[in-house]
Amino acid sequence: MGDSSKSSPKISRREWTPSSWQDYPIKQQPTYKDGDALRDALHKVRSLPPLVHHKEIDTLKSQLADAALGKKFIIQGGDCAERFLDCSKEPIENKFKILLQMSLIILWGSRVPVVRIARMAGQFAKPRTSDYETKDGKKILSYKGDNINDFDDISKREPDPQRLVQAYFHSAATLNYIRAMILGGVADLHQPRSWNLDCVVQPNVRYQYELIIERITEAVNFLSTIHADSDSLKSIELFTSHEGMLLAYEEAMTKKVKESHYNVGAHFLWIGDRTRDIAGAHIEYFRGIANPIGVKIGPSTPEEDLTELVKILNPHKEPGKLTLITRYGCTQIDNKLPAHIQAVQKTGVPVVWVCDPCHGNTEVTAEGIKTRSTEKMMLELMKAFEIHRNCGSFLGGVHLELTGDNVTECIGGSANLNPNELSRAYETFCDPRLNYTQSLDFAFSIANKLKDRKPERFTDH
Repeated sequence: MGDSSKSSPKISRREWTPSSWQDYPIKQQPTYKDGDALRDALHKVRSLPPLVHHKEIDTLKSQLADAALGKKFIIQGGDCAERFLDCSKEPIENKFKILLQMSLIILWGSRVPVVRIARMAGQFAKPRTSDYETKDGKKILSYKGDNINDFDDISKREPDPQRLVQAYFHSAATLNYIRAMILGGVADLHQPRSWNLDCVVQPNVRYQYELIIERITEAVNFLSTIHADSDSLKSIELFTSHEGMLLAYEEAMTKKVKESHYNVGAHFLWIGDRTRDIAGAHIEYFRGIANPIGVKIGPSTPEEDLTELVKILNPHKEPGKLTLITRYGCTQIDNKLPAHIQAVQKTGVPVVWVCDPCHGNTEVTAEGIKTRSTEKMMLELMKAFEIHRNCGSFLGGVHLELTGDNVTECIGGSANLNPNELSRAYETFCDPRLNYTQSLDFAFSIANKLKDRKPERFTDH
């Protein structure tokens, strides 16, 4: 369905189990030559402790329910796909801090609480259009993410089951450091200047941010003097997420708690645009887990399929359970999003609407460099706000591929990066990411847009 506009037939489904997905057709899975090694790796993953607690998952679901009503706004951001080498101090800190800064800008500028979801601690898989690619004139297996094969060493492109175990431990190490930063006070609202990154930022952007910091510091200090216990002012929550592409791994991370099954590898998982077939294995697996889940939808999603999808994935109409992450491109959102909103509204199934303005606005320069226009991405996001308002809906969040580093991968923004400058610090091995300044640009624009929401709209429907 991800590659076609044809509607999928309704499927008769049996009782769900963590392994029932194995009875359905599946896409984007590696072929392992050594079945015994794969079983051993999955057994090891299955025996390891959870990465997240089921109560944290329930907390996120409750917060997403608020976002669906316009009471909160979601920032979901990070790399297109993590590398094992990203599991080190500086890359983790930079992504953590840019999410903190963006959320602070939005919270202060709009007075709307922010839900922070990082594309971190497990975002290792990379869906590909083809199983093969050409490098230096030689046909080789495509790189599909560090949890499958190696990017740099093409002699290690054969899928390796042991990388599933490595993915678990790299996720655990990343998550451990995130928790350590939170508990250690890095996210303390009394010290927001410690979140600043060593990056070049446009003077006007720096000035706006420093002004916010000054005002927040004054407000926090004042509140500290009138509250004996100001612990609530000291920290934040950060949730983790990844695309649930490798279902054998996801099954191994699925644990039963009372009467529910939780994927304890992340707080939030989503289904990609290439794997959302109604008749496919990914829909079957995702329909049974208790986590809040997302689905990427785009121009190729028929309204009939979307209607069926939301019914399958949220049959009990649970608030906060299902998030629809839209990715149309700035030229198609006007034609596609209103019909999708109306189709979902007719089902009565509550969903959280999130805009992914990145994937639909990818382009290639004359020199063959993949990039994205910040202006086009911003245009799609602003259109999403307006369309939801006109349709009696809420845009609950934004899904961005970004980094806290000063890379040159997306053109435009307040720094006015042009195509000729892309090669200066083009570091992504995957899709182009917003850099530090461009990410802050988005935060300021979102904050300004959220001001339009009238207080009386923040009531339960």
